[in-house]
Amino acid sequence: MPNGKPLGESWGGAGARPLDRQGAALHPPKDPVLWDPVVFEGPMRDFHEARQRIALIGAPIEVGTSEPGALMGPAALRTAGLVRTLADLGHGIEDRGDIAPAGLPPGATGLPAVAAWAQALSEAVEAALTQGCVPLAAGGDHSLSLGSVDGAMRHCARTGKPLMVLWLDAHADFNTPETSPSGNVHGMPLAALCGEPGFSGLFRQPAPPPLDPNQVHLFGLRSVDAGERALVHARQVGVTDMRAIDEFGVVAPLRRVLERAAEEEAHLHVSLDIDFLDPSVAPAVGTAVPGGATFREAHLIMEMLHDSGLVRSLDVVELNPFLDERGRSARVLVELVASLFGRRILDRAASPLETLPTEQVKRG
Repeated sequence: MPNGKPLGESWGGAGARPLDRQGAALHPPKDPVLWDPVVFEGPMRDFHEARQRIALIGAPIEVGTSEPGALMGPAALRTAGLVRTLADLGHGIEDRGDIAPAGLPPGATGLPAVAAWAQALSEAVEAALTQGCVPLAAGGDHSLSLGSVDGAMRHCARTGKPLMVLWLDAHADFNTPETSPSGNVHGMPLAALCGEPGFSGLFRQPAPPPLDPNQVHLFGLRSVDAGERALVHARQVGVTDMRAIDEFGVVAPLRRVLERAAEEEAHLHVSLDIDFLDPSVAPAVGTAVPGGATFREAHLIMEMLHDSGLVRSLDVVELNPFLDERGRSARVLVELVASLFGRRILDRAASPLETLPTEQVKRG
């Protein structure tokens, strides 16, 4: 059991104060306009946040899955206004285009193809971090995190900072080639990054030490294969499953994760899989699992992450536009990324009240 607790209670659980799904009862508002309901002890951002340099890196990879369509994800996110939205928030954003592994033959599959993508993305993410940018890897299936997290690990090893990974996903992605029922590598990246056997040749050499499983937190978990369940327990990976979220809301468990990251002065890497969301919110995913996060829960998580000031790198993965409904899921993801990078309710377009003629406002 992770940290000696049942799976759904890791880094939260027993003794925590019951909350509603949005944690609204935690802190009574003192000011109806400027009150921020998410409070924890950490490097909270000032109301006037510093703008960031963001490097958008497209990773049109689908060799890690058997469901075609994820390679269109980066284009769909751009079409949904990702670059414009972040620029409108005042950030400096550089779209670095899509990575393309050198020498990879068309139609290549299996671990060698995944390795080529992972190594190309690792170089791009490490370079962006070295240049002082926040890399935003847009995918693409979740095997791309083999590259993005590896790039962050190399940067942290060089700068002497600990790395923590927050994995927002319906699945644990802790399978190995031996435990995986499907053999799809997009269900294996955390196992590979944490040094489980069966993944030789995936990473650039010399490779950094494996990721410590205790520095990983799975958030929103609700579908786990039997073999990876045993590994998650044995390696003491942090877990907040949907049972815990139903019971305690998202605020209390996420606050614990962020407080720990703040105490360690860690580089926080966030990996957002679209299937973290309930399929009714974002249907464009090949591995849909009912019972996921609501639209508002997801936004609250992004707002908390922004307020923490801890996020240094980000993945947005598994968007499959072929399965979408008129671009709906891509727009949801752009909204969530905007919240993570600081968009607040007061920063949105004018409300209906603000668009009324002056005389009508006065009469109201």
